[in-house]
Amino acid sequence: MLGYLKHPVVVTAEVNLILVALAVVGLVSRLWGLTHPRAVVFDEVYYGQFISLYMKQIFFLDDSGPPLGHMLLALGDIKKTHSSVSRRGVTYPGYLGGFDGNFLWNRIGAEYSSNVPVCFLRLLPAVAGGLCVPLVYQIVLELRFSHSAALGAAVLILFENSLITQSRLMLLESILIFFSLLAVLSYLKFHNTQKTSSRSSFSVAYWFWLMLTGLASACAVGVKYMGLFTYLLLLAIAGVHTWHLIGNKALSNTAVLCHVLARGLALLVTPVLIYLGFFYIHLALLYRSGPHDQIMSSAFQASLEGGLARITQGQPLEVVYGSQITMRNVLSQPVPCWLHSHKNTYPVRYEDGRGSSHQQQVTCYPFKDVNNWWIVKNPGLPKLVVSNPPHPVHHGDIVQLVHGITARFLNTHDVAAPLTPYAQEVSCYIDYNVSMPSQNLWRLEIVNRESDIEVWKTIVSEVKLVHVNTSAVLKVSGASLPDWGYRQMEIVGDKQSTSSHPSLIWTVEEHRYGKSQEQKERELELQSPTQVDISRNLSFLARFLELQWKMLTLKSEHTEHKYSSSPVDWITMDSSIAYWLQPSSGAQIQLLGNVVIWYAASTGMLLYVVLFLWYLLRRRRMIYDIPEGCWRSWALAGALGLGGWAVNYLPFFLMEKTLFLYHYLPALTFQILLLPIVLQHLHDYVLRTEALKQILSALVVAGLSSVFLVYRTLSPLSYGQPALSAAELQELRWRDSWDILVRKQ
Repeated sequence: MLGYLKHPVVVTAEVNLILVALAVVGLVSRLWGLTHPRAVVFDEVYYGQFISLYMKQIFFLDDSGPPLGHMLLALGDIKKTHSSVSRRGVTYPGYLGGFDGNFLWNRIGAEYSSNVPVCFLRLLPAVAGGLCVPLVYQIVLELRFSHSAALGAAVLILFENSLITQSRLMLLESILIFFSLLAVLSYLKFHNTQKTSSRSSFSVAYWFWLMLTGLASACAVGVKYMGLFTYLLLLAIAGVHTWHLIGNKALSNTAVLCHVLARGLALLVTPVLIYLGFFYIHLALLYRSGPHDQIMSSAFQASLEGGLARITQGQPLEVVYGSQITMRNVLSQPVPCWLHSHKNTYPVRYEDGRGSSHQQQVTCYPFKDVNNWWIVKNPGLPKLVVSNPPHPVHHGDIVQLVHGITARFLNTHDVAAPLTPYAQEVSCYIDYNVSMPSQNLWRLEIVNRESDIEVWKTIVSEVKLVHVNTSAVLKVSGASLPDWGYRQMEIVGDKQSTSSHPSLIWTVEEHRYGKSQEQKERELELQSPTQVDISRNLSFLARFLELQWKMLTLKSEHTEHKYSSSPVDWITMDSSIAYWLQPSSGAQIQLLGNVVIWYAASTGMLLYVVLFLWYLLRRRRMIYDIPEGCWRSWALAGALGLGGWAVNYLPFFLMEKTLFLYHYLPALTFQILLLPIVLQHLHDYVLRTEALKQILSALVVAGLSSVFLVYRTLSPLSYGQPALSAAELQELRWRDSWDILVRKQ
């Protein structure tokens, strides 16, 4: 053994100095002057609110995307200086720089207070943006193109002004692009390990790059839903490669099966589990009641600390005859509302001349109110109190609902509803001693029951109330009543609906056991809480599914923004966005792209399409212009470059949301990736003479010089410094549609 000590232990490593240099200059270009301006810049006003809520561990719902991006931004404030323990027993870290979330994110341009760590808030997007430069370099190399093409792609990303601007702020696009590129690079590394030698199958490198592909894809989707399209593109490419693998007769059936299972595990199962993990951490952190509670179901709200949980804590679980309840509609659109009645009656005649029953109004009221309370009554007994022992209400039971304050029965009959004539009017019955008897029997149907004898439960059960006489279902129509109905939501009996639409479904939110038979005592009882300790925490999976559904279906109000634009405008950069302005000096940050790169990238993409179709037609005629290996690299480069551009751009034409120029940046990145590949292909296979190749090389050098010149010219608008004079700003308004702000002299 001592013999081994006679020789020194030597470790050798290969270092790509170009890669290291690109990483350094990429980071410097994004990190330089990161704290300038020390003011809220554009969408920082939006993301900053969520960071504050993370700091305070208050639940929120952002319908723009999954929570990973927000958590990563908030991570910039975390430092392991001390720990705090929540009431749930979960340990959370302390926060860096004394930032506790106490900053009012109410306007763009507001100066950050001293407790806001601006550098750390913007650090992660800047690092992600800087690392995109070496990532692009490596991707082109893995596509089997030259170092010159790879270096050209990296330089274009390095000097793209719009990517610089977006990376230096507390925004998510640079993080999304980073994870998308990392997923692409990881898959190419994995794919190339298969081609080097058969020994590399199931090696450490094999599993590392394959699992990293799944991890990076999950992170891309977790930052923004647009990452899903890049993930699906990679799945499609992996599917094609797997199909070719299955046809490889050199592999045994067992080996093929193992390869397919490995890809399924890494590219399907792992991303799903990681995606679930993001939400698990999100929900574990945000355990306190917050401003978005009412969007969620009663059961979800009750799982949060404070808010509804404070009201419902200790409520009885099982609804029994004599229970006093409030019922919330599951739809919660346009606003959450509760079944409600008051002493006012429907007008004798509506505005269109139709007559009403003139009975007591029943509505859906969007606020908590004592008039939201109802008593569950057994039709066969006169009592309005809970018996001893209590008699639970089961699925299929016939019940009566008595309004707690007015003591009138929920009723419907063959009279048209005020705003929905095809449906029945719902009222609380007043006996006018006319030929209109009460019809106040309702059959309870538990929609989410596990058996036909299930008991009606508080918060947990989702129920429909079906009128016994007419089979009409109690429903929120979605229309707002006129002034005589105080603009509250219309309640109707719908005989045409047999589905389980959320507008037909109700949950018991607040619940107590009624003890007072006398009306005056009962009115006092309705305003006092009960305390019977029963836990009803939702499982993580139930909370995840509800939160995910709300994020996908909740529609924000679609409004025009001063700087919004159409996807058609993005390719030619017809619009810009004024991110920030310092009124005193005129210094400003503008989202503007490097025009040379934008137009060159679009031209390169068109050239690729033309050449690809030309090769495809000639190959159909058995004419092979380029070697088979080059064709495969060319096709794969197009699948990633052109495909990446398409999946990150075309879906915006189908979206009903306010769109901005920065939505185009992921697509632009893939477009830039393709340009040097097309140029190298022209040089190697299309241009036949040395003179033409030299002309192309000269054009490339001139183009790169122009790229740097435009970058330097627009850099004051990308970095926000130095401040330019009004004349200089006017000179930079190369297009009339650019919103460069020029001070009046």
